[in-house]
Amino acid sequence: MAGVSAASAAGKIGSFLSKRPYAPPSWASHLSPAPSQTFSLGHFPTPIHKWNLPNLPNGTEVWIKRDDISGMQLSGNKVRKLEFLMADAVAQGADCVITVGGIQSNHCRATAVAAKYLNLDCYLILRTSKLLVDKDPGLVGNLLVERLVGAHIDLVSKEEYGKIGSVALADLLKKKLLEEGRKPYVIPVGGSNSLGTWGYIEAIREIEHQIQISGDVQFDDIVVACGSGGTIAGLALGSKLSSLKAKVHAFSVCDDPGYFHSYVQDLIDGLHSDLRSHDLVNIENAKGLGYAMNTAEELKFVKDIATATGIVLDPVYSGKAAYGMLKDMGANPTKWKGRKILFVHTGGLLGLYDKVDELSSLSGSWRRMDLEESVPRKDGTACRISSTSLSGLIPYLVCTFISINSSRGIKATQSQKPTNLLNKRRN
Repeated sequence: MAGVSAASAAGKIGSFLSKRPYAPPSWASHLSPAPSQTFSLGHFPTPIHKWNLPNLPNGTEVWIKRDDISGMQLSGNKVRKLEFLMADAVAQGADCVITVGGIQSNHCRATAVAAKYLNLDCYLILRTSKLLVDKDPGLVGNLLVERLVGAHIDLVSKEEYGKIGSVALADLLKKKLLEEGRKPYVIPVGGSNSLGTWGYIEAIREIEHQIQISGDVQFDDIVVACGSGGTIAGLALGSKLSSLKAKVHAFSVCDDPGYFHSYVQDLIDGLHSDLRSHDLVNIENAKGLGYAMNTAEELKFVKDIATATGIVLDPVYSGKAAYGMLKDMGANPTKWKGRKILFVHTGGLLGLYDKVDELSSLSGSWRRMDLEESVPRKDGTACRISSTSLSGLIPYLVCTFISINSSRGIKATQSQKPTNLLNKRRN
Protein backbone atom coordinates (compact mmCIF):
# COMPACT_ATOMS: atom_id res chain seq x y z
CA MET A 1 0.00 0.00 0.00
CA ALA A 2 1.56 3.35 -0.99
CA GLY A 3 0.82 6.81 -2.29
CA VAL A 4 -2.88 7.64 -2.35
CA SER A 5 -4.03 4.39 -0.73
CA ALA A 6 -1.47 4.77 2.07
CA ALA A 7 -2.62 8.34 2.74
CA SER A 8 -6.28 7.31 2.91
CA ALA A 9 -5.46 4.52 5.37
CA ALA A 10 -3.33 6.73 7.64
CA GLY A 11 -6.13 7.24 10.15
CA LYS A 12 -6.82 3.55 10.61
CA ILE A 13 -6.06 2.27 14.11
CA GLY A 14 -2.90 0.21 14.02
CA SER A 15 -1.68 1.54 10.67
CA PHE A 16 1.15 3.56 12.24
CA LEU A 17 4.33 1.47 12.71
CA SER A 18 2.84 -1.30 10.60
CA LYS A 19 4.58 -3.06 7.75
CA ARG A 20 2.86 -2.91 4.38
CA PRO A 21 3.58 -4.06 0.84
CA TYR A 22 4.98 -1.43 -1.51
CA ALA A 23 4.28 -0.90 -5.19
CA PRO A 24 6.19 1.87 -7.02
CA PRO A 25 4.36 4.61 -8.94
CA SER A 26 3.65 3.55 -12.53
CA TRP A 27 6.16 6.09 -13.85
CA ALA A 28 8.91 4.56 -11.68
CA SER A 29 8.06 0.91 -12.25
CA HIS A 30 11.10 0.44 -14.52
CA LEU A 31 13.53 1.40 -11.75
CA SER A 32 15.23 -1.47 -9.96
CA PRO A 33 15.77 -2.82 -7.48
CA ALA A 34 12.41 -1.68 -6.16
CA PRO A 35 11.47 -2.25 -2.51
CA SER A 36 8.70 -4.74 -1.83
CA GLN A 37 7.70 -3.47 1.60
CA THR A 38 7.87 -0.46 3.87
CA PHE A 39 7.12 0.52 7.45
CA SER A 40 4.73 3.34 8.31
CA LEU A 41 6.94 5.63 10.41
CA GLY A 42 5.82 9.13 9.40
CA HIS A 43 2.60 11.12 9.36
CA PHE A 44 1.92 11.55 5.65
CA PRO A 45 0.93 13.35 3.54
CA THR A 46 2.62 16.42 4.99
CA PRO A 47 0.80 19.67 4.19
CA ILE A 48 1.69 22.19 1.50
CA HIS A 49 0.74 25.82 2.06
CA LYS A 50 1.59 29.31 0.85
CA TRP A 51 4.70 30.80 2.44
CA ASN A 52 4.49 34.57 2.57
CA LEU A 53 8.19 35.36 2.44
CA PRO A 54 9.18 39.03 2.24
CA ASN A 55 10.90 40.71 -0.72
CA LEU A 56 10.11 38.15 -3.41
CA PRO A 57 10.52 39.06 -7.10
CA ASN A 58 7.37 40.30 -8.87
CA GLY A 59 4.85 37.54 -9.46
CA THR A 60 6.90 34.93 -7.60
CA GLU A 61 5.08 32.57 -5.25
CA VAL A 62 6.72 30.32 -2.69
CA TRP A 63 4.87 27.37 -1.20
CA ILE A 64 6.27 25.14 1.52
CA LYS A 65 6.09 21.36 1.94
CA ARG A 66 6.09 20.74 5.69
CA ASP A 67 8.20 17.62 6.05
CA ASP A 68 9.37 19.17 9.33
CA ILE A 69 6.05 17.99 10.80
CA SER A 70 6.20 14.41 9.54
CA GLY A 71 6.40 13.41 13.20
CA MET A 72 7.70 14.68 16.50
CA GLN A 73 10.83 12.97 17.82
CA LEU A 74 10.87 11.04 14.53
CA SER A 75 10.52 13.97 12.14
CA GLY A 76 11.92 15.56 9.02
CA ASN A 77 13.03 14.18 5.68
CA LYS A 78 14.93 11.24 7.24
CA VAL A 79 11.64 9.53 8.08
CA ARG A 80 10.81 8.89 4.41
CA LYS A 81 14.12 7.11 3.83
CA LEU A 82 13.90 5.14 7.07
CA GLU A 83 10.50 3.71 6.11
CA PHE A 84 12.29 1.69 3.44
CA LEU A 85 15.62 1.13 5.19
CA MET A 86 14.05 -0.16 8.40
CA ALA A 87 11.79 -2.52 6.46
CA ASP A 88 14.91 -3.96 4.82
CA ALA A 89 16.68 -4.29 8.18
CA VAL A 90 13.75 -6.23 9.67
CA ALA A 91 13.44 -8.38 6.53
CA GLN A 92 17.11 -9.35 6.88
CA GLY A 93 16.61 -10.40 10.50
CA ALA A 94 18.62 -7.60 12.08
CA ASP A 95 18.47 -7.09 15.84
CA CYS A 96 20.27 -3.75 15.77
CA VAL A 97 21.16 -0.93 13.39
CA ILE A 98 24.31 1.16 12.97
CA THR A 99 24.52 4.63 11.46
CA VAL A 100 26.88 7.60 11.40
CA GLY A 101 26.56 11.37 11.59
CA GLY A 102 27.54 14.64 13.23
CA ILE A 103 27.09 15.25 16.93
CA GLN A 104 23.70 16.91 16.25
CA SER A 105 22.67 14.64 13.37
CA ASN A 106 18.92 14.70 12.68
CA HIS A 107 19.31 11.42 10.83
CA CYS A 108 20.92 9.70 13.82
CA ARG A 109 18.16 10.93 16.14
CA ALA A 110 15.46 9.73 13.74
CA THR A 111 17.20 6.35 13.32
CA ALA A 112 17.45 5.89 17.08
CA VAL A 113 13.73 6.52 17.52
CA ALA A 114 12.69 4.37 14.54
CA ALA A 115 14.84 1.51 15.81
CA LYS A 116 13.24 1.60 19.23
CA TYR A 117 9.76 1.75 17.66
CA LEU A 118 10.60 -1.53 15.92
CA ASN A 119 12.29 -3.13 18.95
CA LEU A 120 15.82 -2.87 17.54
CA ASP A 121 18.92 -1.61 19.31
CA CYS A 122 20.67 1.39 17.77
CA TYR A 123 24.37 2.19 17.62
CA LEU A 124 25.38 5.71 16.65
CA ILE A 125 28.85 6.83 15.61
CA LEU A 126 28.87 10.59 16.18
CA ARG A 127 31.50 13.01 14.92
CA THR A 128 32.62 15.73 17.32
CA SER A 129 35.59 17.99 17.96
CA LYS A 130 38.95 16.67 19.14
CA LEU A 131 38.57 18.61 22.39
CA LEU A 132 35.22 16.96 23.23
CA VAL A 133 35.70 13.39 22.01
CA ASP A 134 36.64 12.12 25.51
CA LYS A 135 33.88 14.02 27.31
CA ASP A 136 30.22 13.32 28.01
CA PRO A 137 28.40 14.78 24.96
CA GLY A 138 25.57 16.09 27.12
CA LEU A 139 21.83 16.22 26.50
CA VAL A 140 21.46 19.13 24.09
CA GLY A 141 19.10 18.91 21.11
CA ASN A 142 19.15 15.62 19.21
CA LEU A 143 21.38 14.04 21.85
CA LEU A 144 18.62 14.31 24.43
CA VAL A 145 16.24 12.20 22.35
CA GLU A 146 18.92 9.71 21.33
CA ARG A 147 19.99 9.09 24.90
CA LEU A 148 16.43 8.94 26.26
CA VAL A 149 15.57 6.14 23.82
CA GLY A 150 18.70 4.22 24.80
CA ALA A 151 20.93 4.59 21.76
CA HIS A 152 24.52 3.42 22.17
CA ILE A 153 26.84 6.31 21.29
CA ASP A 154 30.42 6.04 20.07
CA LEU A 155 32.26 9.35 19.64
CA VAL A 156 34.98 9.95 17.04
CA SER A 157 36.91 13.13 16.38
CA LYS A 158 36.51 15.01 13.12
CA GLU A 159 40.14 14.18 12.38
CA GLU A 160 39.56 10.43 12.90
CA TYR A 161 36.41 10.62 10.81
CA GLY A 162 38.27 12.34 7.98
CA LYS A 163 41.09 9.77 7.96
CA ILE A 164 38.98 6.63 8.30
CA GLY A 165 35.66 7.57 6.69
CA SER A 166 32.07 6.76 7.61
CA VAL A 167 31.92 3.44 5.75
CA ALA A 168 35.02 2.01 7.41
CA LEU A 169 33.91 3.25 10.84
CA ALA A 170 30.52 1.55 10.47
CA ASP A 171 32.17 -1.65 9.22
CA LEU A 172 34.51 -1.67 12.22
CA LEU A 173 31.59 -1.45 14.65
CA LYS A 174 29.64 -4.02 12.63
CA LYS A 175 32.53 -6.48 12.93
CA LYS A 176 32.64 -6.05 16.71
CA LEU A 177 28.90 -6.60 17.02
CA LEU A 178 29.02 -9.70 14.83
CA GLU A 179 31.72 -11.12 17.11
CA GLU A 180 29.33 -10.57 20.03
CA GLY A 181 26.65 -12.61 18.26
CA ARG A 182 24.55 -9.62 17.18
CA LYS A 183 22.91 -9.14 13.77
CA PRO A 184 23.65 -5.53 12.79
CA TYR A 185 22.30 -3.65 9.78
CA VAL A 186 24.26 -0.63 8.55
CA ILE A 187 22.41 2.50 7.43
CA PRO A 188 24.62 5.00 5.56
CA VAL A 189 25.06 8.67 6.48
CA GLY A 190 21.73 10.43 6.04
CA GLY A 191 20.08 7.18 4.95
CA SER A 192 21.29 8.13 1.48
CA ASN A 193 21.68 5.04 -0.66
CA SER A 194 19.63 3.81 -3.61
CA LEU A 195 17.08 2.15 -1.32
CA GLY A 196 16.69 5.31 0.78
CA THR A 197 16.20 7.30 -2.43
CA TRP A 198 12.78 5.65 -2.78
CA GLY A 199 11.59 7.77 0.16
CA TYR A 200 11.58 10.89 -2.00
CA ILE A 201 10.50 9.13 -5.17
CA GLU A 202 7.43 8.28 -3.11
CA ALA A 203 7.25 11.89 -1.86
CA ILE A 204 6.88 13.03 -5.47
CA ARG A 205 3.88 10.73 -5.85
CA GLU A 206 2.46 12.34 -2.70
CA ILE A 207 3.01 15.87 -4.10
CA GLU A 208 1.54 14.81 -7.43
CA HIS A 209 -1.62 13.63 -5.68
CA GLN A 210 -1.85 16.82 -3.59
CA ILE A 211 -1.70 18.86 -6.80
CA GLN A 212 -4.38 16.70 -8.42
CA ILE A 213 -6.87 17.09 -5.59
CA SER A 214 -6.15 20.84 -5.34
CA GLY A 215 -6.46 21.44 -9.05
CA ASP A 216 -5.23 25.05 -9.09
CA VAL A 217 -1.49 24.91 -8.31
CA GLN A 218 1.41 23.82 -10.48
CA PHE A 219 5.02 24.16 -9.41
CA ASP A 220 7.82 25.30 -11.68
CA ASP A 221 10.61 24.66 -9.21
CA ILE A 222 11.43 22.61 -6.11
CA VAL A 223 13.99 24.01 -3.66
CA VAL A 224 15.58 21.91 -0.91
CA ALA A 225 18.70 21.63 1.24
CA CYS A 226 21.27 18.97 0.43
CA GLY A 227 23.33 17.30 3.13
CA SER A 228 23.88 13.71 2.01
CA GLY A 229 22.29 13.46 -1.44
CA GLY A 230 19.44 10.97 -1.05
CA THR A 231 16.65 13.51 -0.76
CA ILE A 232 17.64 15.45 -3.88
CA ALA A 233 18.22 12.22 -5.84
CA GLY A 234 14.67 11.05 -5.11
CA LEU A 235 13.08 14.44 -5.74
CA ALA A 236 15.00 15.04 -8.98
CA LEU A 237 14.42 11.56 -10.39
CA GLY A 238 10.76 11.53 -9.36
CA SER A 239 10.04 15.01 -10.69
CA LYS A 240 11.56 14.11 -14.07
CA LEU A 241 9.71 10.81 -14.44
CA SER A 242 6.33 11.93 -13.06
CA SER A 243 3.88 14.52 -14.35
CA LEU A 244 5.43 17.14 -12.05
CA LYS A 245 8.38 18.13 -14.30
CA ALA A 246 9.54 20.78 -11.81
CA LYS A 247 13.19 21.82 -11.87
CA VAL A 248 14.95 20.83 -8.65
CA HIS A 249 17.34 23.34 -7.04
CA ALA A 250 19.50 22.03 -4.20
CA PHE A 251 21.56 24.13 -1.79
CA SER A 252 24.42 22.05 -0.40
CA VAL A 253 25.28 22.58 3.26
CA CYS A 254 28.49 20.55 3.17
CA ASP A 255 30.97 19.44 0.50
CA ASP A 256 30.60 21.07 -2.92
CA PRO A 257 28.23 20.78 -5.91
CA GLY A 258 30.66 18.61 -7.88
CA TYR A 259 30.77 16.03 -5.10
CA PHE A 260 26.99 15.89 -4.84
CA HIS A 261 26.45 15.62 -8.59
CA SER A 262 28.74 12.60 -8.57
CA TYR A 263 27.02 11.10 -5.53
CA VAL A 264 23.53 11.63 -6.94
CA GLN A 265 24.67 10.05 -10.19
CA ASP A 266 25.76 6.94 -8.27
CA LEU A 267 22.38 6.76 -6.53
CA ILE A 268 20.31 6.99 -9.70
CA ASP A 269 22.70 4.60 -11.49
CA GLY A 270 22.03 2.19 -8.63
CA LEU A 271 18.38 2.23 -9.67
CA HIS A 272 19.34 1.47 -13.28
CA SER A 273 18.23 4.82 -14.59
CA ASP A 274 19.92 6.18 -17.70
CA LEU A 275 19.39 9.80 -16.63
CA ARG A 276 22.16 12.27 -15.81
CA SER A 277 22.41 14.14 -12.52
CA HIS A 278 23.32 17.44 -14.23
CA ASP A 279 20.10 17.26 -16.28
CA LEU A 280 17.95 16.64 -13.22
CA VAL A 281 19.13 19.00 -10.50
CA ASN A 282 20.90 22.32 -10.10
CA ILE A 283 23.18 22.28 -7.04
CA GLU A 284 24.54 25.47 -5.48
CA ASN A 285 26.95 25.89 -2.60
CA ALA A 286 25.35 27.19 0.60
CA LYS A 287 27.65 25.74 3.28
CA GLY A 288 29.03 29.13 4.31
CA LEU A 289 31.48 28.65 7.18
CA GLY A 290 31.02 24.88 7.01
CA TYR A 291 28.67 22.08 8.01
CA ALA A 292 26.59 22.99 11.09
CA MET A 293 28.44 26.32 11.38
CA ASN A 294 26.62 29.64 10.99
CA THR A 295 27.39 33.28 10.43
CA ALA A 296 25.57 35.87 12.52
CA GLU A 297 23.73 36.91 9.36
CA GLU A 298 22.43 33.36 8.75
CA LEU A 299 21.14 33.04 12.30
CA LYS A 300 19.51 36.46 12.11
CA PHE A 301 17.83 35.30 8.89
CA VAL A 302 16.39 32.24 10.69
CA LYS A 303 15.08 34.52 13.44
CA ASP A 304 13.66 37.09 11.00
CA ILE A 305 11.84 34.45 8.94
CA ALA A 306 10.30 32.99 12.10
CA THR A 307 9.17 36.46 13.18
CA ALA A 308 7.78 37.33 9.75
CA THR A 309 6.07 34.04 8.84
CA GLY A 310 5.90 31.77 11.90
CA ILE A 311 8.00 29.11 10.16
CA VAL A 312 11.00 28.06 12.24
CA LEU A 313 13.87 26.86 10.07
CA ASP A 314 16.77 24.83 11.37
CA PRO A 315 20.23 26.42 11.15
CA VAL A 316 21.99 23.47 9.49
CA TYR A 317 19.79 22.55 6.51
CA SER A 318 16.60 24.40 5.59
CA GLY A 319 17.83 27.67 7.12
CA LYS A 320 20.83 27.73 4.80
CA ALA A 321 18.75 26.59 1.81
CA ALA A 322 16.14 29.34 2.30
CA TYR A 323 18.90 31.89 2.90
CA GLY A 324 20.61 30.82 -0.33
CA MET A 325 17.33 30.88 -2.25
CA LEU A 326 16.37 34.41 -1.19
CA LYS A 327 19.90 35.65 -1.71
CA ASP A 328 19.81 34.31 -5.27
CA MET A 329 16.39 35.85 -5.83
CA GLY A 330 17.78 39.21 -4.78
CA ALA A 331 20.79 38.87 -7.07
CA ASN A 332 18.91 37.34 -10.03
CA PRO A 333 15.24 38.42 -9.80
CA THR A 334 14.48 37.74 -13.47
CA LYS A 335 15.49 34.09 -13.00
CA TRP A 336 12.68 33.63 -10.46
CA LYS A 337 10.13 36.21 -11.62
CA GLY A 338 6.64 34.75 -11.99
CA ARG A 339 7.73 31.26 -10.84
CA LYS A 340 5.76 29.04 -8.48
CA ILE A 341 8.26 27.43 -6.12
CA LEU A 342 7.82 24.53 -3.71
CA PHE A 343 10.30 24.73 -0.83
CA VAL A 344 10.72 21.42 1.02
CA HIS A 345 11.28 22.02 4.74
CA THR A 346 13.33 19.00 5.78
CA GLY A 347 13.06 19.57 9.54
CA GLY A 348 15.78 19.73 12.18
CA LEU A 349 14.21 21.95 14.83
CA LEU A 350 16.15 20.23 17.63
CA GLY A 351 19.39 21.49 16.08
CA LEU A 352 18.43 25.01 17.15
CA TYR A 353 19.03 24.05 20.78
CA ASP A 354 22.72 23.74 19.96
CA LYS A 355 22.70 27.43 18.94
CA VAL A 356 20.96 28.99 21.94
CA ASP A 357 23.97 31.02 23.03
CA GLU A 358 24.33 32.54 19.57
CA LEU A 359 20.58 33.14 19.25
CA SER A 360 20.06 34.69 22.69
CA SER A 361 20.93 38.21 21.56
CA LEU A 362 18.52 37.91 18.61
CA SER A 363 15.50 36.50 20.39
CA GLY A 364 12.48 38.46 21.54
CA SER A 365 12.57 40.79 24.54
CA TRP A 366 10.84 40.18 27.84
CA ARG A 367 9.79 42.19 30.87
CA ARG A 368 8.10 41.79 34.20
CA MET A 369 4.41 42.57 33.96
CA ASP A 370 3.55 46.10 35.14
CA LEU A 371 1.15 45.86 38.09
CA GLU A 372 1.24 49.47 39.30
CA GLU A 373 -2.52 49.92 38.97
CA SER A 374 -5.06 48.42 41.36
CA VAL A 375 -5.52 44.78 40.47
CA PRO A 376 -8.57 42.81 41.67
CA ARG A 377 -7.71 39.57 43.46
CA LYS A 378 -9.59 36.29 43.59
CA ASP A 379 -10.33 36.74 47.30
CA GLY A 380 -12.04 40.09 46.71
CA THR A 381 -9.12 42.22 47.82
CA ALA A 382 -7.25 44.73 45.71
CA CYS A 383 -3.55 45.46 45.62
CA ARG A 384 -1.93 48.74 44.62
CA ILE A 385 1.79 48.33 44.02
CA SER A 386 3.95 51.41 44.22
CA SER A 387 7.51 52.19 45.07
CA THR A 388 8.66 54.62 47.71
CA SER A 389 11.66 55.34 49.87
CA LEU A 390 11.90 55.74 53.60
CA SER A 391 14.24 58.50 54.78
CA GLY A 392 15.50 58.54 51.19
CA LEU A 393 17.76 55.62 51.99
CA ILE A 394 16.08 52.19 51.65
CA PRO A 395 13.73 51.36 48.76
CA TYR A 396 10.51 49.67 49.78
CA LEU A 397 7.66 47.97 48.00
CA VAL A 398 4.47 49.09 49.74
CA CYS A 399 1.35 47.00 49.24
CA THR A 400 -1.93 48.12 50.79
CA PHE A 401 -4.58 45.41 50.98
CA ILE A 402 -8.16 46.57 51.38
CA SER A 403 -10.51 43.80 52.41
CA ILE A 404 -14.27 44.07 52.67
CA ASN A 405 -16.02 42.21 55.44
CA SER A 406 -19.81 42.51 55.82
CA SER A 407 -19.73 42.34 59.64
CA ARG A 408 -16.60 44.38 60.38
CA GLY A 409 -16.64 46.95 57.61
CA ILE A 410 -13.52 48.04 55.81
CA LYS A 411 -10.06 47.17 57.15
CA ALA A 412 -6.76 48.32 55.71
CA THR A 413 -3.43 46.65 56.30
CA GLN A 414 -0.03 47.62 55.03
CA SER A 415 3.08 45.50 54.51
CA GLN A 416 6.51 46.77 53.66
CA LYS A 417 9.26 44.66 52.09
CA PRO A 418 12.67 45.85 50.94
CA THR A 419 13.25 45.66 47.21
CA ASN A 420 15.70 46.93 44.65
CA LEU A 421 14.11 49.48 42.33
CA LEU A 422 16.58 48.54 39.63
CA ASN A 423 14.93 45.13 39.47
CA LYS A 424 11.41 46.48 39.45
CA ARG A 425 11.15 46.21 35.70
CA ARG A 426 13.59 44.13 33.70
CA ASN A 427 13.97 44.32 29.96
